Amino acid sequence: MRTLIRCAGSVALLSLAAGPLSAEDGAPLYKQICAACHDTGIDRAPNREALRAMTPERVLAALETGAMISMTSGRTAVERRAIAEFVTGKPFGRPLLTTPSPQSLCAARAGDFAGASAGPAWNGWGVNTSNTRHQDEAAAGFTAAQVPRLKLKWAFGFPGDVAADAQPTVVGGRVFVGSQSGNVYALDASTGCIHWYFPAAASVRAAVTIGRVETDAGSRDVAFIGDRAGNVYAVEAAKGTLLWKTKVDDHPVARVTGSPVFHNGRLYVPVASGEETAGATSGYECCRFRGSLVALDGATGRQIWKTYTIAEEARPTTKNKAGTQMWGPSGAPIWASPAIDVRRNAIYVTTGDNYSDPATTTSDAFVAFDLGTGKTLWSRQTTAADAWNTACRLQDRVNCPESNGPDFDFASPPILVTLASGRRALVAGQKSGVVHAVDPDRNGEILWQTRVGKGGINGGVQWGSAADQSNVYVALSDIGRISIPNSLATEPDPKSGGGLFALRLENGEQAWFTPPPACGQRKRCSPAQSAAVSTIPGAVFSGSVDGHLRAFSTTTGAILWDFDTVGNHRTVNEVPARGGSLNGPGPAIAGGMVFVESGYAANGIPGNVLLAFSVDGR
Repeated sequence: MRTLIRCAGSVALLSLAAGPLSAEDGAPLYKQICAACHDTGIDRAPNREALRAMTPERVLAALETGAMISMTSGRTAVERRAIAEFVTGKPFGRPLLTTPSPQSLCAARAGDFAGASAGPAWNGWGVNTSNTRHQDEAAAGFTAAQVPRLKLKWAFGFPGDVAADAQPTVVGGRVFVGSQSGNVYALDASTGCIHWYFPAAASVRAAVTIGRVETDAGSRDVAFIGDRAGNVYAVEAAKGTLLWKTKVDDHPVARVTGSPVFHNGRLYVPVASGEETAGATSGYECCRFRGSLVALDGATGRQIWKTYTIAEEARPTTKNKAGTQMWGPSGAPIWASPAIDVRRNAIYVTTGDNYSDPATTTSDAFVAFDLGTGKTLWSRQTTAADAWNTACRLQDRVNCPESNGPDFDFASPPILVTLASGRRALVAGQKSGVVHAVDPDRNGEILWQTRVGKGGINGGVQWGSAADQSNVYVALSDIGRISIPNSLATEPDPKSGGGLFALRLENGEQAWFTPPPACGQRKRCSPAQSAAVSTIPGAVFSGSVDGHLRAFSTTTGAILWDFDTVGNHRTVNEVPARGGSLNGPGPAIAGGMVFVESGYAANGIPGNVLLAFSVDGR
């Protein structure tokens, strides 16, 4: 138990750390992450003397692609290198370079951006403000019949990263994409060369959203960026110059993982946090963060309104067995991108669980807000009494809420669709393994609910579905996790999870189901399909933790195309890169090309590459 407490403590300390660390911080990082095993010889872990005999390059390889990947997957490249230098007592032979080389830059001038309204686009998370993730044939630039001819055209590497989990945006002939290191890139969609890059203060997972704003100097195209430190940036889409920066929440571990949505001059930003993990240790006063939706002026970054998903502020409740003051209610973060309803002048979100008692009625829910004022219009909860934090899966459960909920967040955004009957629906899958459809015109009245999986902490439906006129296409995660002794880390179960469902939008009935292919002998493999889904007429694209990107027939579910992304890739920016698990974002499809990121170290195979496909690789 003592070892588990130490590991849990490191989670809170590291989650609350602000800003990048230098190599001198290797000692405390080692103590927090590594010492529990390497200083005690648990599971034959090499001791300090053995580590000092190694090179830092060898240790770094173990941290990024070897046995230690589960322990350090959430750390930055600088932090991993600091640990390697500390335990070996030696410096690296070559420094980590994240600045693009001159050879990787585009020859064309940065001002040659075609503009937000030029050509086919996949703008933001859901390709449209309804979050359907469905691209029509004209904008896609290829047909379902041509899908089997898709070939890799180019690859782009993210230096030093072990995960590539940001949703690409395609606008004006450019691909805008964030990275684990915090660099945001504007790439040429045809060649992958770099037009510009912008260094955010923290990693960027949310899709970049492009919008046209009116200023005193005239109209300009702006790229809006949200990072995992709760910052939102506006930069010129043409050349990456910072226009403004706003922090949308002052909580130390607030973050923007859901992609902001731009509409009529305003930027709507969903806010989540890492306090669900930070609150696991018995000495932490859990918890005070509340999820929120923030409306900003797109031209200036000025806050127009901010509405919390929990109306009341957290207050002192009880003290835990260690004598630490507990707080609540808390949580109900917004992990995913909102949907806009112009007809009702409303904006819809889905929320996550509570972090502490008391549980509220707005966690694990669909929530509607007024676009103009932010007033809460209605909410529809799908799982009650779901207060949970990471302590609930530790031996030291002191900070686990009495509710001890199942952790059935919504990580998937709401999809706004019109049914064949003329009635409208909001559709979203939940970590419970249930897909829900509610009526936005009747205060979220439940239309249908269909179970597709058993659900769990990383189970059920993870990052999002896609919908055309007839069906919603739902990828099932249900990823199994095998605990690593003496730590909070896990490895994926190669025999658990996965599968793709087509459900009829009208009633939720199953149209077809395609089971996942087996993992075989691949290490850190899972058949789980946790990543978001994307569609074009006749084909649905779904990535898997096994590293494969597959296209399925929307009619029968038959596999039309299968590309294994795992392995080394030669990149246009000459950065060493490899593909891994697909988890989080889904493919962005526009202008005859498919763009997808590969690599997800936390519960799968590490990687750091963006892949671009086209018909016959042309």
